[in-house]
Amino acid sequence: MVGMELTEKAPAKINLSLDAISRHLDGQYEWEMVMTSVDLADYVRLTPTRSATITLRTNSGFLPVDQRNLALQAALLLQKTARVTTGASIMIDKHIPVAAGLGGGSTDAAAVLRGLNSLWRLKWSPAKLAQLGAAIDSDVPYCVYSQTALVTGVGDQIHLLPKLPPFGVVLAKPRVGISTSRLLRRINDVSQLTHPPVATMVRAIEQADYSGIVNNMGNALATVSQQYYPQIAHVQRQMLRFGADAVQMSGSGPTVFGLCTKYSRAQHIFNSMKGFCRDVYLVRPL
Repeated sequence: MVGMELTEKAPAKINLSLDAISRHLDGQYEWEMVMTSVDLADYVRLTPTRSATITLRTNSGFLPVDQRNLALQAALLLQKTARVTTGASIMIDKHIPVAAGLGGGSTDAAAVLRGLNSLWRLKWSPAKLAQLGAAIDSDVPYCVYSQTALVTGVGDQIHLLPKLPPFGVVLAKPRVGISTSRLLRRINDVSQLTHPPVATMVRAIEQADYSGIVNNMGNALATVSQQYYPQIAHVQRQMLRFGADAVQMSGSGPTVFGLCTKYSRAQHIFNSMKGFCRDVYLVRPL
């Protein structure tokens, strides 16, 4: 088994709809979210080792490579829970910007769970991996699947949805990083947030209704993030001005995404947004 190597693709996620329903006594949030994955991705290379040690390297200077890294946490948790005696060397080739609201850390952790499940021949189901991933971060269970889904509970309940109708997505990240945990601590009362129509979004996806998707997008955290980072609203306005059908902040931000039914329009927005943001990507839903 030593010598075999495996590479897992770790796609970025966006939130077509994000609602914070309530907060538990332990500080965890109850979510209702519709998420999908796009073809901007990190690549996680896993190599088994004879010793039980797990090491992590990355091509990014912004990422910790110790136990603060969710991917390393995932590997150690799986090793311990499955009582595996061998280790692994993990190399993360980063393309998803850090602290961007695109689930970069969570999708790397999920890729590690999927990859080590294969490498260590554990034969765990995606549901079992997702259940384990919920202990690491609320986005990890979704990222184990990385396909369009309604996500509820503390991020641990995944209800897969049909494939989305085709459209282009432009991602633009303002030059700030947002810590989700820090942002959530700034919310005093979830009832004061704007709650998007998540159930209507789910119906639009089930009916492959693009205009229904566009008209029912919403993110309960947007007003909170924009209060501290006005750049987010500025990027949203520019994207709409350049012709996006709808724009929204992903996760806790700061990345903004715009949807376009015409790929040529998405290309135009992508080129225009490069003047405003360094991190701009033209992608499609997976």
